[in-house]
Amino acid sequence: MTSQRRGIHLDQSELLCTKGCGFYGNTAWQGLCSKCWREENQREKQKQIQEDWALAEKLQREEEEAYASRHQKPQSQSTITPFSKFEERKTKEKSSKVHTVTKFFSPSTKTPPKKDSPFDAQSSPSPSSSTGRHSSVDSDHATREFIDFLKPLKSGREIFKQCRAFTESMVYKRDMGADELSECVQDFYQNLSDRLQTQFKGSSDHVESVMDEVEKYMMTRLYKEVFCPETTDDEKKDLAIQKRIRALHWVTIEMLCVPVEEEIPEVSDSVVKAITDVIEMDSKRVPKEKLACITRCSKHIFNAIKVSKKEAASADDFLPTLIYIVLKANPPRLQSNIQYITRFSNPSRLMTGEDGYYFTNLCCAVAFIEKLDGQSLNLSSEEFELYMSGQASPNWPQASGASSCSPGSAALSQVHTRLDLLTGLGERQERVMEKARQMESDLIDWTDEVEQKVQSVLESFPAETKDPAAAAPSGTTSAASSAIDADNVENELLPPPLQPQVFAG
Repeated sequence: MTSQRRGIHLDQSELLCTKGCGFYGNTAWQGLCSKCWREENQREKQKQIQEDWALAEKLQREEEEAYASRHQKPQSQSTITPFSKFEERKTKEKSSKVHTVTKFFSPSTKTPPKKDSPFDAQSSPSPSSSTGRHSSVDSDHATREFIDFLKPLKSGREIFKQCRAFTESMVYKRDMGADELSECVQDFYQNLSDRLQTQFKGSSDHVESVMDEVEKYMMTRLYKEVFCPETTDDEKKDLAIQKRIRALHWVTIEMLCVPVEEEIPEVSDSVVKAITDVIEMDSKRVPKEKLACITRCSKHIFNAIKVSKKEAASADDFLPTLIYIVLKANPPRLQSNIQYITRFSNPSRLMTGEDGYYFTNLCCAVAFIEKLDGQSLNLSSEEFELYMSGQASPNWPQASGASSCSPGSAALSQVHTRLDLLTGLGERQERVMEKARQMESDLIDWTDEVEQKVQSVLESFPAETKDPAAAAPSGTTSAASSAIDADNVENELLPPPLQPQVFAG
């Protein structure tokens, strides 16, 4: 008899492209891989252009018929001019992106001047370029590294010239939509990759290493222009997911069925490292480096699960734990970073390999958090709404009838019991401190009251002082002293006082 699965389960086939090409899909591309998405997008655009042409032709015919019915004469040349201009504009728009990319790969007709280094002519931007936008230390460092990498290559100078010209042209396209910017970059990647495949005769490793450096150089220089552009709602999505994660602060390991025991020091250390890595993703500029942070985070998660279960982790264990890590970390600008990687990463890196696998899982985790409800956490809708609104919090430990899928549930229950005890002790301490402050105040009041009474008595009964010499005859004092000495009988047994003597040395 099989028990019903409790917790989060994601079939691995759901991570693949819905077209069945075998590559990893992405929720941002409606479940398609980058290749299928671009093909689908281009077909949609081509269809839209054809529809626009058909509509323009229809409107033109109606205008011509209306003009003919009014004037009963042949159409003038000026009558067809609007459609001609419209068709010309559409044709130009259709081919502009192709010309924009291919012109960087056409051989130059001018012979470059001879220099000691093939990169001397390109090592610094021209006066007309936007030098202020690329004067940061990171950009300069990336340029130097890119030049050093390309120097041993035969076509290194040409590659650098093309990449530099393309990045400078992209600076002036900041008003374009994010999808159009992404398409321009992806077209450049594709054209350059095809050219390198021909040059290196199909050596995929060599082509991949060059494309990695190309991506690093270009995206470091274009980061400020294309990361979270103003033409998108990425910032709005960042705030929404951040607020959502904050509202889910009460979600625990037990609710997500995460097979991790944080009481184990090695596991706790791996969890902290995973949180650090996913937060560090925002500090990187290059898509590859952001993906590396996600990969390191995922490997720490697998290690935490392995140590906790004492066996290799499965995919069903990984995704809930990744969701838990994201909830604990609440990474900054999470949606912007995902969109940036989606739009401007080398597409081959997202389609296959461990980077693509872990990134796809991260996208699934974020989508799960956005749609999280009570059923996903094995809670009633009423409990879920109470927890989300802050009107209540989970009652730990759970009732005896409630099942648990986390091996650390007993220890977690003890932790919550001790937290309740500490809360009670804190309240008792506060009451003791309040009474101590009251006692201190009462003591000060009592002291002031005693001083006032003593002062009142002294003022009511002033002390009387008399001169002993004036009050009695002189003989009286001597007699009294003699009487006092007479009572001292022991003095009679004392030896006579010593007398000073002269010492004759």
